[in-house]
Amino acid sequence: MFDKFREECGVFGIFGHPEAANLTYLGLYALQHRGQESAGIAASDGAQIRHRKAMGYVNEAFDADALAKLPGTLAIGHVRYSTAGESRVSNAQPIVVDSIHGQFAIGHNGNLVNAGEVRDQLVRDGAIFQTNSDTEVVVHLFARSREETTDGAIVDAISQVRGAFSFVMMTKDRVIGVRDPNGFRPLAIGRLGDAWVVCSETCALDLIGATYVRDVEPGEIVVASAAGLKAIKPFVQAPHSQCVFEHVYFARPDSYVFGESVNEVRTDLGRRLAQESPVGADVVVPIPDSGVCAAVGFAEASGVPMRMGLIRNHYVGRTFIQPQQSIRHFGVKVKLNPVRSIIEGKRVVLVDDSIVRGTTSRKIVRMVRSAGAREVHMRISCPPTISPCFYGVDTPRRSELIAATHTLEEIRKYLDADSLGYLSLEGLTSSVNGGKSRYCTSCYTGAYPIAFPRDEAAYLQLALKLNGSDEAPKGDAAAEPLVFPLPVLEKDSVAS
Repeated sequence: MFDKFREECGVFGIFGHPEAANLTYLGLYALQHRGQESAGIAASDGAQIRHRKAMGYVNEAFDADALAKLPGTLAIGHVRYSTAGESRVSNAQPIVVDSIHGQFAIGHNGNLVNAGEVRDQLVRDGAIFQTNSDTEVVVHLFARSREETTDGAIVDAISQVRGAFSFVMMTKDRVIGVRDPNGFRPLAIGRLGDAWVVCSETCALDLIGATYVRDVEPGEIVVASAAGLKAIKPFVQAPHSQCVFEHVYFARPDSYVFGESVNEVRTDLGRRLAQESPVGADVVVPIPDSGVCAAVGFAEASGVPMRMGLIRNHYVGRTFIQPQQSIRHFGVKVKLNPVRSIIEGKRVVLVDDSIVRGTTSRKIVRMVRSAGAREVHMRISCPPTISPCFYGVDTPRRSELIAATHTLEEIRKYLDADSLGYLSLEGLTSSVNGGKSRYCTSCYTGAYPIAFPRDEAAYLQLALKLNGSDEAPKGDAAAEPLVFPLPVLEKDSVAS
């Protein structure tokens, strides 16, 4: 519906609670914003892992009868939006298998950059894949490991993959959480009585009444079992590359991600945006829901009052009947409607978190003008997005990213705004602890912290082709961050 990056996935796991499946259902409900294509839960009673997965929202995939068929005191769950692999039930997670190490279930948030290379080798060795999800390579690596212990087999499998991953895994008697050495994706640890919980965001802990303990650290494996919670760090330490877009857009504002309040970070982004791109105006209007926190900060720093001048319809499903062209901008108007009494005759500052293609922003600006705004100024609480993500976010081709191919003035004209301002990269990284030293900003810079393997040439060429360039990547792809060149496109590629 909206022109946004698609969320990655959400994972949840709990050990040591008699209502493990029910609590996992609730945890996934809280993480629904991270994936709406499919949902799945695997649960164990200590003797057998049972699982169910289906397409659709969590409440569509599970009812009371389905949850009753998942007994046990430990469970893991997953909500998915596909970034690697087709949207079909066979690719839904958790993936559950029987192996020499016993039953094993896994859910994944992220993307493995060497999955193609590893998969090809496994196929040559006789492996038979049931999905085209990159997560399945970890299943095969685990099943084929010669390590004698389950923990050893998990370490062995994960040491062979590269990229962004927060895993929840489960055997018949333990739940495991894993975070990649760079720490791209979040993974929190919580406590509910004697039970241990791992999940993508702390909002899932809040819903089930659990207490946030800490984050799984980059490169750490935590194992919850009858012996308690054990933590090991078997991997070589790597520079932190936490995804800054978690704070900009992905995570719920009531969550703590990477140890920081998402709400407070987004509000501070708005304050810095007002300082960097001031404008004379009568009212600040957030584009709901993604722009609300930044708009609060913008209004606070600028002294311009904030009003909810756009009202969102929260009851729009995933599909609806599209009328003919008789209703202009129907796709946006069915979800947003301007409040004329707030907007009419006013100089309006619209605040949002990002612009991807610009198509939706253009319609919103024109809708606000039609409601009587005297001026419409657009302010964005992140830098211009110029590069796709290869670490678990479904981003458009580079040629479709308006900021990759057009100047600020060209974008302003396309949006039909009186002015346009983005937050600077320095402003963004100044709002998070550790700044540039701890966060991945590749979508704003084109510099990728984890290079693709040299023998992934076919993958690289496909990635370049899909992102609008036939040029080779810059730098030594075997050792340096990968930089994709900007394509040269016609200036009217976003013409109305």
